[in-house]
Amino acid sequence: MKVAAGKSFLQVEDEGIFQIRTHADGPAGKLPLSEEMLKNWPSGDLFGLSQNAGMGWSPKEMLGPQALILNSHGGIRDPDGSPIALGYHTGHWEIGLLAQTAARELKGMGVVPFAAHVSDPCDGRSQGTTAMFDSLAYRNDASLVMRRLVRSLPTARSLMGVATCDKSMPAMMMTLASFPELPSILLPGGVTLSAKEGEDAGKAQSLGIRFAHDEVSLEEASQTLCNTCASPGGGCQFLGTAATSQVIGEALGMSLPHSALSPSGEPVWYELGIRSARALEGMRKMKLTMGKILTPSALRNAMIVHAACGGSSNLILHLTAIAYHAGLERPGVDDWDEVNKLVPRLVDALPNGPENHTTAQFFLAGGVPELMLKLRDLDLLDLAALTCTGLPLGQNLENWENSPRRSRFRDILHEQDAVNPDDVVMDLSVAKEKGLTSTVCFPRGNLAPEGSVVKSTSIDASVVDENGVYRLTGPARVFHSEREAMQALKGLNDRPIKSGEVIVLCSRGPMGAGMEEVAQITLALKHLPWGKNVALLTDARFSGVSTGACIGHVGPEALAGGPIGKVRDDDLIRIEIDRETLKGTVDFVGTEEKPLSPDEGTRILEERKGHEGMAPDPRMPEDSRLWAALQNVGGGTWGGCVYEIDEIVRRLEASEAPPKNKIQSGK
Repeated sequence: MKVAAGKSFLQVEDEGIFQIRTHADGPAGKLPLSEEMLKNWPSGDLFGLSQNAGMGWSPKEMLGPQALILNSHGGIRDPDGSPIALGYHTGHWEIGLLAQTAARELKGMGVVPFAAHVSDPCDGRSQGTTAMFDSLAYRNDASLVMRRLVRSLPTARSLMGVATCDKSMPAMMMTLASFPELPSILLPGGVTLSAKEGEDAGKAQSLGIRFAHDEVSLEEASQTLCNTCASPGGGCQFLGTAATSQVIGEALGMSLPHSALSPSGEPVWYELGIRSARALEGMRKMKLTMGKILTPSALRNAMIVHAACGGSSNLILHLTAIAYHAGLERPGVDDWDEVNKLVPRLVDALPNGPENHTTAQFFLAGGVPELMLKLRDLDLLDLAALTCTGLPLGQNLENWENSPRRSRFRDILHEQDAVNPDDVVMDLSVAKEKGLTSTVCFPRGNLAPEGSVVKSTSIDASVVDENGVYRLTGPARVFHSEREAMQALKGLNDRPIKSGEVIVLCSRGPMGAGMEEVAQITLALKHLPWGKNVALLTDARFSGVSTGACIGHVGPEALAGGPIGKVRDDDLIRIEIDRETLKGTVDFVGTEEKPLSPDEGTRILEERKGHEGMAPDPRMPEDSRLWAALQNVGGGTWGGCVYEIDEIVRRLEASEAPPKNKIQSGK
């Protein structure tokens, strides 16, 4: 149709529009009401039955137990799978199909399923754009809306959460954790397949910087970006935040054994929807609620699995938030430090190496239950922790160990991809032989007095000494925006980044930029030949695909008075990270002309004012500014960026003067 301006939009092109009704016969039959229902049920419950009939549900099947399926579906698909309107990412593109599969199974068991969706953004799509200012804040908003949806269906007797990616999975787990009295199950949406020839989604995000340095041609970049996502559904092919969140959900006991990282759209993925529906109805019948599953033991098991798989550092935020919503004591820096010093990394998967197997290959190698078998044999898990199967973890692992499902999937990996599953999920001796080190280190020092995070296991081995220690003392290059830092990395400004320098990116924490992910920078350093000789220090956070000497989550953040906001260009920064003992420091130590000890550096920093260029990003939305202020009351980054309602209310009530009524004052 030709689009024209003005009154042409009122032209009649189809006479059929005038065939219009104001009344219809309505649904046939009658509702199975009783005198007791009419006398005692709330009017909302009765009217709800009318709504159900109006949507076409059979009156004869109206009174079965109700289940709510929350999911993160996005986009509009034609029945043949082709797009009518695109989703933000593949992770939520096929989720609706998984929810449909589960709903059909529930209906077949006499359950009355309801469904609602809260979609989610794509952190990959958001990189380097203003969309990143909303990314972490969105997690809280999505969980808040999901919780309202659950409470808005008070007749629901069970709850299923179907999600996949960086924000939807943590938000969904926070939501399920908030209803300890409900039987609930998490159904992870799986991962996308890898291209037979090409690059994974993480490496592909560095094509711009590699092109700027003549590492790839325009033709190569164009072809690679076209086929990076080899199938239309699922989260990315690496252990980023999306995949790690799925792993954590299973480790917590919220989802079925061998459910995380199932390839989206494959038969085993659909089967997982059926198995999860059956498990949820079983939970309802045995009165197994989420409050009985999310315990301190489950939380510690999940932290151990995170360390053993080399998961995304973002889960330090998200798992802490899940603990808060479950009413559990939130783990602090010392708790994470203790776990990571105790637990070896046993999984070789993207982006940690050494061979960089994909998440789908990790699934075929046995996934989470296979990893937990190894951890069981090291006596690291609480095997009595109850799971959504109704069985304790130890029994689940015994069942997995002896199942044909385990052996057949592992055989497929060996025969189809020529990959030994024992090289993906390893025994401790094999992991040590291959040089795998524990996952995360939490450096402190005069630039990070509250702590910071580095995925030490993924620092390039060639810049680590024979004792497993990474050391770099180099001049600071201070930036207050990711774009400025990227321009310097690409050599597009008057002072390009050089080998041996330390990029200091500040004012990008929650108060400055919504604690954006700066994966652009970390991926650039990973894929530039000299990038391993450059370090990054920031109060922002990283994508799970990030590697190298990249230190984030620096606390306090610059705009909260943190010393990172007092660093100047050419200040000497000294970084030491022991990958074996997981001890690390990050200190200002003077200048090349006047070196100082860390203690002397501390005194200088205390006397300095914040950098003159330090300010919240002017493009940061008001919604995210509000989120930043509220989460800061709840403990900030190390508290999981949650809303601690009692403390927020206490501070509001303690304020001396009430806020002015802008409407009454004419503003």
